[in-house]
Amino acid sequence: MGTSKFSDEFKRDAVAQITERGYPVAEVSRRLGVSAYSLYAWKKKFSKSPDPGDGDQAAEIRWLKQELARVTQERDILKKANRVLRQGCKVRYAFIAEHRSVFSVRAMCRCLRIHPSGFYAWLMAPLSKRAREDIRQTELLSKAWKESGKVYDYRKLHDDLLDQGETCCLNRVARLARLAGIKAEIGYKRRPGRYGGKPSLVVDNTLDRQFDVVTPNRIWVTDITYIRTQEGFAYLAVVIDLYSRRVVGWSMQSRQTTDVVLQALLMAVWRRTPKHKVLIHSDQGSQFTSMDWASFLKAHNLVHSMSRRGNCQDNAVAESFFNLLKRERVRRRTYKTRVEARQDVFDYIEMFYNPKRKHFRNGMLSPVDFERQQKMNDEGV
Repeated sequence: MGTSKFSDEFKRDAVAQITERGYPVAEVSRRLGVSAYSLYAWKKKFSKSPDPGDGDQAAEIRWLKQELARVTQERDILKKANRVLRQGCKVRYAFIAEHRSVFSVRAMCRCLRIHPSGFYAWLMAPLSKRAREDIRQTELLSKAWKESGKVYDYRKLHDDLLDQGETCCLNRVARLARLAGIKAEIGYKRRPGRYGGKPSLVVDNTLDRQFDVVTPNRIWVTDITYIRTQEGFAYLAVVIDLYSRRVVGWSMQSRQTTDVVLQALLMAVWRRTPKHKVLIHSDQGSQFTSMDWASFLKAHNLVHSMSRRGNCQDNAVAESFFNLLKRERVRRRTYKTRVEARQDVFDYIEMFYNPKRKHFRNGMLSPVDFERQQKMNDEGV
Protein backbone atom coordinates (compact mmCIF):
# COMPACT_ATOMS: atom_id res chain seq x y z
CA MET A 1 0.00 0.00 0.00
CA GLY A 2 1.49 3.38 -0.97
CA THR A 3 1.85 5.98 1.68
CA SER A 4 0.13 8.53 -0.56
CA LYS A 5 -3.18 6.74 0.03
CA PHE A 6 -3.13 7.60 3.78
CA SER A 7 -5.24 10.55 4.75
CA ASP A 8 -3.81 13.51 6.61
CA GLU A 9 -5.92 12.56 9.61
CA PHE A 10 -4.34 9.08 9.69
CA LYS A 11 -0.89 10.58 9.38
CA ARG A 12 -1.53 12.94 12.31
CA ASP A 13 -2.77 10.04 14.42
CA ALA A 14 0.35 8.08 13.57
CA VAL A 15 2.58 11.02 14.50
CA ALA A 16 0.65 11.43 17.76
CA GLN A 17 1.64 7.88 18.76
CA ILE A 18 5.26 9.03 18.59
CA THR A 19 5.07 12.57 19.94
CA GLU A 20 2.32 12.27 22.53
CA ARG A 21 2.19 8.65 23.64
CA GLY A 22 5.94 8.08 23.43
CA TYR A 23 6.09 5.00 21.20
CA PRO A 24 9.38 4.47 19.32
CA VAL A 25 9.31 5.07 15.58
CA ALA A 26 10.28 1.45 14.89
CA GLU A 27 7.38 0.16 16.98
CA VAL A 28 4.84 2.40 15.22
CA SER A 29 6.30 1.42 11.86
CA ARG A 30 5.92 -2.28 12.63
CA ARG A 31 2.39 -1.95 13.95
CA LEU A 32 1.07 0.27 11.18
CA GLY A 33 3.01 -1.32 8.34
CA VAL A 34 4.47 2.01 7.35
CA SER A 35 8.15 2.62 6.71
CA ALA A 36 10.15 4.55 9.26
CA TYR A 37 11.16 6.99 6.53
CA SER A 38 7.49 7.87 5.96
CA LEU A 39 6.86 8.29 9.69
CA TYR A 40 9.76 10.72 10.01
CA ALA A 41 8.43 12.67 7.04
CA TRP A 42 4.95 12.81 8.60
CA LYS A 43 6.42 13.86 11.92
CA LYS A 44 8.32 16.71 10.30
CA LYS A 45 5.19 17.85 8.52
CA PHE A 46 2.53 17.49 11.19
CA SER A 47 4.11 17.55 14.67
CA LYS A 48 4.94 21.29 14.70
CA SER A 49 1.55 22.74 13.85
CA PRO A 50 -1.24 20.16 13.55
CA ASP A 51 -3.68 22.98 13.11
CA PRO A 52 -2.82 26.46 11.77
CA GLY A 53 -4.84 28.14 14.50
CA ASP A 54 -3.39 25.96 17.23
CA GLY A 55 0.14 26.61 15.93
CA ASP A 56 -0.20 30.36 16.17
CA GLN A 57 -1.58 30.11 19.69
CA ALA A 58 1.22 27.80 20.85
CA ALA A 59 3.83 30.12 19.36
CA GLU A 60 2.25 33.08 21.11
CA ILE A 61 2.24 31.22 24.44
CA ARG A 62 5.91 30.34 24.01
CA TRP A 63 6.72 33.98 23.23
CA LEU A 64 4.76 35.21 26.26
CA LYS A 65 6.59 32.75 28.52
CA GLN A 66 9.93 33.93 27.19
CA GLU A 67 8.95 37.56 27.74
CA LEU A 68 7.80 36.82 31.29
CA ALA A 69 11.09 35.09 32.07
CA ARG A 70 13.03 38.02 30.61
CA VAL A 71 11.08 40.67 32.51
CA THR A 72 11.31 38.68 35.76
CA GLN A 73 15.08 38.33 35.38
CA GLU A 74 15.50 42.04 34.62
CA ARG A 75 13.42 42.93 37.66
CA ASP A 76 15.59 40.75 39.91
CA ILE A 77 18.76 42.20 38.39
CA LEU A 78 17.64 45.78 38.96
CA LYS A 79 16.66 45.00 42.56
CA LYS A 80 20.12 43.60 43.22
CA ALA A 81 21.94 46.33 41.28
CA ASN A 82 20.07 49.27 42.76
CA ARG A 83 23.19 50.61 44.51
CA VAL A 84 25.46 50.41 41.45
CA LEU A 85 23.21 51.89 38.75
CA ARG A 86 24.80 55.33 39.11
CA GLN A 87 28.32 54.05 39.74
CA GLY A 88 31.17 53.91 37.27
CA CYS A 89 31.72 51.15 34.73
CA LYS A 90 34.22 49.29 36.91
CA VAL A 91 31.75 49.05 39.78
CA ARG A 92 29.10 47.70 37.43
CA TYR A 93 31.61 45.27 35.93
CA ALA A 94 32.38 44.01 39.44
CA PHE A 95 28.67 43.54 40.10
CA ILE A 96 28.28 41.46 36.93
CA ALA A 97 31.32 39.35 37.80
CA GLU A 98 29.89 38.66 41.26
CA HIS A 99 26.41 37.69 40.02
CA ARG A 100 27.10 35.96 36.72
CA SER A 101 26.45 32.57 38.30
CA VAL A 102 22.90 33.75 39.03
CA PHE A 103 21.95 35.93 36.05
CA SER A 104 22.79 36.01 32.37
CA VAL A 105 25.76 38.27 31.59
CA ARG A 106 24.03 39.78 28.56
CA ALA A 107 20.88 40.45 30.57
CA MET A 108 22.89 42.24 33.28
CA CYS A 109 24.79 44.25 30.66
CA ARG A 110 21.51 45.27 29.07
CA CYS A 111 20.02 46.38 32.41
CA LEU A 112 23.17 48.24 33.48
CA ARG A 113 23.63 49.80 30.02
CA ILE A 114 27.13 48.55 29.34
CA HIS A 115 28.46 46.51 26.43
CA PRO A 116 29.31 42.83 27.04
CA SER A 117 32.61 43.23 25.18
CA GLY A 118 33.67 45.91 27.69
CA PHE A 119 32.88 43.56 30.59
CA TYR A 120 34.87 40.67 29.11
CA ALA A 121 37.79 42.97 28.36
CA TRP A 122 37.73 44.17 31.99
CA LEU A 123 37.51 40.58 33.17
CA MET A 124 40.58 39.54 31.23
CA ALA A 125 42.64 42.58 32.24
CA PRO A 126 45.09 41.99 35.12
CA LEU A 127 44.12 43.49 38.48
CA SER A 128 45.93 46.61 39.58
CA LYS A 129 48.20 46.56 42.60
CA ARG A 130 45.61 48.48 44.62
CA ALA A 131 42.83 46.05 43.66
CA ARG A 132 44.96 43.06 44.71
CA GLU A 133 45.71 44.79 48.01
CA ASP A 134 42.00 45.46 48.53
CA ILE A 135 41.21 41.79 48.04
CA ARG A 136 43.95 40.67 50.42
CA GLN A 137 42.99 43.08 53.19
CA THR A 138 39.29 42.35 52.75
CA GLU A 139 40.06 38.68 53.46
CA LEU A 140 41.93 39.72 56.63
CA LEU A 141 38.98 41.90 57.69
CA SER A 142 36.52 39.09 57.08
CA LYS A 143 38.59 36.66 59.13
CA ALA A 144 38.94 39.09 62.07
CA TRP A 145 35.21 39.88 61.88
CA LYS A 146 34.23 36.21 62.03
CA GLU A 147 36.66 35.52 64.89
CA SER A 148 34.96 38.30 66.88
CA GLY A 149 31.62 36.57 66.51
CA LYS A 150 30.70 39.22 63.90
CA VAL A 151 30.37 41.91 66.58
CA TYR A 152 33.34 44.13 65.65
CA ASP A 153 32.75 47.31 63.68
CA TYR A 154 35.30 48.80 61.29
CA ARG A 155 37.12 50.69 64.10
CA LYS A 156 38.03 47.54 66.01
CA LEU A 157 38.78 45.74 62.73
CA HIS A 158 41.16 48.56 61.83
CA ASP A 159 42.95 48.03 65.12
CA ASP A 160 43.13 44.30 64.40
CA LEU A 161 44.85 44.96 61.08
CA LEU A 162 47.34 47.28 62.77
CA ASP A 163 48.09 44.51 65.29
CA GLN A 164 48.90 42.23 62.34
CA GLY A 165 51.41 44.72 60.98
CA GLU A 166 49.19 46.04 58.18
CA THR A 167 49.44 49.64 56.97
CA CYS A 168 46.01 51.14 56.36
CA CYS A 169 43.95 54.12 57.44
CA LEU A 170 40.58 54.00 59.18
CA ASN A 171 38.70 55.30 56.13
CA ARG A 172 40.13 52.57 53.93
CA VAL A 173 39.00 49.88 56.38
CA ALA A 174 35.55 51.46 56.53
CA ARG A 175 35.33 51.39 52.72
CA LEU A 176 36.47 47.77 52.40
CA ALA A 177 34.12 46.68 55.20
CA ARG A 178 31.18 48.46 53.58
CA LEU A 179 31.85 46.92 50.14
CA ALA A 180 32.19 43.44 51.69
CA GLY A 181 29.02 43.83 53.75
CA ILE A 182 30.97 43.59 57.01
CA LYS A 183 29.27 45.35 59.91
CA ALA A 184 28.68 44.72 63.59
CA GLU A 185 25.78 42.34 64.10
CA ILE A 186 24.05 43.22 67.35
CA GLY A 187 20.65 42.63 68.88
CA TYR A 188 17.94 45.17 69.43
CA LYS A 189 18.52 48.27 71.55
CA ARG A 190 16.64 48.96 74.74
CA ARG A 191 14.90 52.27 75.27
CA PRO A 192 16.66 54.46 77.83
CA GLY A 193 14.88 54.90 81.13
CA ARG A 194 14.78 57.54 83.80
CA TYR A 195 16.94 57.05 86.84
CA GLY A 196 16.87 58.50 90.30
CA GLY A 197 16.33 56.53 93.48
CA LYS A 198 17.12 56.87 97.15
CA PRO A 199 20.44 55.85 98.76
CA SER A 200 20.64 52.66 100.75
CA LEU A 201 19.95 53.06 104.48
CA VAL A 202 22.31 50.21 105.35
CA VAL A 203 25.36 50.60 103.06
CA ASP A 204 26.82 53.82 101.64
CA ASN A 205 27.44 54.42 97.95
CA THR A 206 31.19 54.52 98.50
CA LEU A 207 32.03 54.01 94.83
CA ASP A 208 29.97 57.06 93.77
CA ARG A 209 30.54 56.35 90.06
CA GLN A 210 34.34 56.55 90.33
CA PHE A 211 34.89 53.87 87.69
CA ASP A 212 38.49 54.70 86.74
CA VAL A 213 40.83 52.56 88.85
CA VAL A 214 44.61 52.41 88.45
CA THR A 215 45.32 49.31 90.55
CA PRO A 216 43.99 45.78 90.15
CA ASN A 217 41.91 44.12 92.87
CA ARG A 218 40.91 47.39 94.51
CA ILE A 219 37.31 47.82 93.32
CA TRP A 220 35.00 45.15 91.94
CA VAL A 221 31.43 45.55 90.75
CA THR A 222 28.80 42.83 90.67
CA ASP A 223 25.30 42.39 89.34
CA ILE A 224 22.83 39.74 88.23
CA THR A 225 20.72 39.34 85.09
CA TYR A 226 18.54 36.72 83.45
CA ILE A 227 18.85 34.81 80.17
CA ARG A 228 15.79 33.30 78.53
CA THR A 229 15.84 29.64 77.46
CA GLN A 230 13.12 27.30 76.23
CA GLU A 231 13.07 25.48 79.56
CA GLY A 232 12.94 28.66 81.67
CA PHE A 233 15.12 31.51 82.85
CA ALA A 234 18.80 31.15 83.73
CA TYR A 235 20.28 33.73 86.10
CA LEU A 236 23.82 35.01 85.56
CA ALA A 237 25.87 36.83 88.21
CA VAL A 238 29.23 38.43 87.38
CA VAL A 239 32.06 40.16 89.26
CA ILE A 240 34.13 42.67 87.25
CA ASP A 241 37.44 44.29 88.19
CA LEU A 242 37.19 48.00 87.31
CA TYR A 243 40.94 48.13 86.70
CA SER A 244 40.75 46.24 83.40
CA ARG A 245 37.01 45.53 83.03
CA ARG A 246 37.85 41.83 83.30
CA VAL A 247 35.17 39.39 84.45
CA VAL A 248 36.98 37.80 87.38
CA GLY A 249 34.07 35.72 88.63
CA TRP A 250 30.71 34.51 87.35
CA SER A 251 28.04 31.98 88.15
CA MET A 252 24.87 30.77 86.44
CA GLN A 253 21.95 28.98 88.09
CA SER A 254 18.28 28.26 87.49
CA ARG A 255 17.11 30.30 90.51
CA GLN A 256 17.74 33.90 91.51
CA THR A 257 19.05 33.20 94.99
CA THR A 258 21.88 34.53 97.13
CA ASP A 259 23.94 31.47 96.25
CA VAL A 260 24.34 32.50 92.60
CA VAL A 261 26.02 35.81 93.56
CA LEU A 262 28.06 34.16 96.31
CA GLN A 263 29.43 31.59 93.85
CA ALA A 264 30.45 34.36 91.44
CA LEU A 265 32.20 36.26 94.24
CA LEU A 266 33.88 33.09 95.49
CA MET A 267 35.30 32.49 91.98
CA ALA A 268 36.66 36.05 91.97
CA VAL A 269 38.34 35.56 95.36
CA TRP A 270 39.88 32.27 94.29
CA ARG A 271 41.12 33.67 90.99
CA ARG A 272 42.54 36.97 92.19
CA THR A 273 43.54 36.18 95.80
CA PRO A 274 43.56 39.89 96.78
CA LYS A 275 46.16 40.94 99.36
CA HIS A 276 44.31 44.08 100.47
CA LYS A 277 40.74 45.11 101.14
CA VAL A 278 38.54 45.16 98.05
CA LEU A 279 35.52 47.40 97.62
CA ILE A 280 32.67 45.38 96.09
CA HIS A 281 29.84 47.48 94.63
CA SER A 282 26.33 46.18 93.92
CA ASP A 283 22.75 47.36 93.62
CA GLN A 284 20.13 46.98 96.37
CA GLY A 285 18.86 43.58 95.24
CA SER A 286 17.76 41.13 97.90
CA GLN A 287 20.72 38.86 97.14
CA PHE A 288 23.12 41.64 98.17
CA THR A 289 21.31 42.56 101.40
CA SER A 290 21.14 39.05 102.84
CA MET A 291 22.92 37.84 105.98
CA ASP A 292 24.89 35.25 103.98
CA TRP A 293 26.25 37.97 101.68
CA ALA A 294 27.31 40.18 104.60
CA SER A 295 28.99 37.25 106.36
CA PHE A 296 30.92 36.31 103.23
CA LEU A 297 32.20 39.87 102.76
CA LYS A 298 33.35 40.04 106.34
CA ALA A 299 35.13 36.68 106.13
CA HIS A 300 37.05 37.60 102.97
CA ASN A 301 38.11 41.17 103.77
CA LEU A 302 35.64 42.79 101.35
CA VAL A 303 33.93 46.16 101.85
CA HIS A 304 30.42 46.70 100.53
CA SER A 305 29.15 49.67 98.48
CA MET A 306 25.58 50.05 97.16
CA SER A 307 23.89 51.97 94.36
CA ARG A 308 20.85 54.12 94.86
CA ARG A 309 17.63 52.19 94.50
CA GLY A 310 16.59 51.73 90.87
CA ASN A 311 19.57 53.71 89.55
CA CYS A 312 21.51 51.44 87.20
CA GLN A 313 23.94 54.24 86.28
CA ASP A 314 25.53 53.87 89.72
CA ASN A 315 26.61 50.40 88.55
CA ALA A 316 27.14 51.33 84.91
CA VAL A 317 30.12 49.04 84.26
CA ALA A 318 28.22 45.87 85.17
CA GLU A 319 25.17 47.08 83.24
CA SER A 320 27.39 47.82 80.25
CA PHE A 321 28.81 44.31 80.31
CA PHE A 322 25.33 42.78 80.38
CA ASN A 323 24.35 45.03 77.49
CA LEU A 324 27.34 43.80 75.47
CA LEU A 325 26.64 40.17 76.32
CA LYS A 326 23.03 40.39 75.23
CA ARG A 327 23.61 42.50 72.12
CA GLU A 328 26.60 40.55 70.88
CA ARG A 329 25.57 37.03 71.82
CA VAL A 330 22.33 36.27 73.72
CA ARG A 331 19.85 38.09 71.48
CA ARG A 332 21.35 36.40 68.44
CA ARG A 333 20.74 32.91 69.84
CA THR A 334 17.84 30.68 70.86
CA TYR A 335 18.77 28.42 73.77
CA LYS A 336 16.89 25.17 74.18
CA THR A 337 18.26 24.41 77.65
CA ARG A 338 20.03 26.20 80.49
CA VAL A 339 23.07 23.99 79.90
CA GLU A 340 23.29 25.25 76.33
CA ALA A 341 23.00 28.84 77.55
CA ARG A 342 25.74 28.30 80.14
CA GLN A 343 28.08 26.84 77.52
CA ASP A 344 27.55 29.85 75.29
CA VAL A 345 28.09 32.30 78.16
CA PHE A 346 31.31 30.45 79.05
CA ASP A 347 32.44 30.79 75.42
CA TYR A 348 31.66 34.51 75.40
CA ILE A 349 33.31 35.39 78.74
CA GLU A 350 36.29 33.05 78.89
CA MET A 351 37.07 32.59 75.19
CA PHE A 352 36.19 35.99 73.75
CA TYR A 353 35.43 38.85 76.16
CA ASN A 354 38.33 38.45 78.61
CA PRO A 355 41.13 37.37 76.24
CA LYS A 356 40.15 38.93 72.91
CA ARG A 357 37.49 41.63 72.94
CA LYS A 358 39.03 45.06 72.49
CA HIS A 359 38.08 47.97 74.80
CA PHE A 360 38.52 51.64 74.01
CA ARG A 361 39.14 52.31 77.68
CA ASN A 362 42.03 49.79 77.63
CA GLY A 363 43.66 51.39 74.61
CA MET A 364 42.04 48.85 72.26
CA LEU A 365 43.41 45.95 74.31
CA SER A 366 41.43 43.08 75.76
CA PRO A 367 41.22 42.89 79.58
CA VAL A 368 43.78 40.08 79.70
CA ASP A 369 46.19 41.85 77.33
CA PHE A 370 45.78 45.12 79.23
CA GLU A 371 46.67 43.50 82.55
CA ARG A 372 49.62 41.71 80.98
CA GLN A 373 50.95 44.91 79.42
CA GLN A 374 50.56 46.90 82.62
CA LYS A 375 52.36 44.20 84.57
CA MET A 376 55.26 44.26 82.09
CA ASN A 377 55.44 48.06 82.35
CA ASP A 378 55.50 47.91 86.15
CA GLU A 379 58.30 45.36 86.05
CA GLY A 380 60.24 47.52 83.57
CA VAL A 381 60.33 44.86 80.90
